[in-house]
Amino acid sequence: MIQLNNITKIYNETTALNNINLQLNEGELIVLKGASGSGKSTILSLIAGLTKPTTGEVIVDNKQISKLADNFASIYRRENIGFIFQKYNLIANLTVKENIAIPLIPNNPEEKDLEVLLDTVMKKFQIEHKKDIIVKNLSGGEQQRVAIARANINDPKIIIADEPTANLDEKLSLHFIEILKTLKQSNKTIIIATHDPIFFNLDFVDKIIEIHNGNIVV
Repeated sequence: MIQLNNITKIYNETTALNNINLQLNEGELIVLKGASGSGKSTILSLIAGLTKPTTGEVIVDNKQISKLADNFASIYRRENIGFIFQKYNLIANLTVKENIAIPLIPNNPEEKDLEVLLDTVMKKFQIEHKKDIIVKNLSGGEQQRVAIARANINDPKIIIADEPTANLDEKLSLHFIEILKTLKQSNKTIIIATHDPIFFNLDFVDKIIEIHNGNIVV
């Protein structure tokens, strides 16, 4: 489903990725393991079409996304990618429901259709009882559930999570693991960049790929 072919990425004369090759299959849960600055987040950005490789190509569903113009890359992300960010990236003064609805705005859905979608995803991720609360008044775990619901509101094929447990305690991290199981059962392709050891011995992870100084460790 996802191929990174001979990818090199250079930022300001610093090599973030050094001629890597990677293949990810549909429905797999992949963990990118490595220290901060190893290149994990760069891989996520390339798959999401947020950045382009210096050399090489990124192919998703047989389409080369690494050469898409910015407006087409934006459409690709909206239709295919759900993001779970380390710091959630929620809009603090909007409600839970308003934050979750943000990815739907470009589609201009009918209000009744929007309400159905929001109710479904909020119930799935157990945040419907907080739907009218301003998100800055939520706990960290509740904010993460909002972020996860927002990432799934468009029913994306690919879920990308960058250090998703960095701001969570052990109990909330374990709860996130349970949510991952649910997402995997829905045949989502999930890519997680992390150095949290909680992910390294999970029986439902398909591959752990270690990144060190922009190289895949084999």
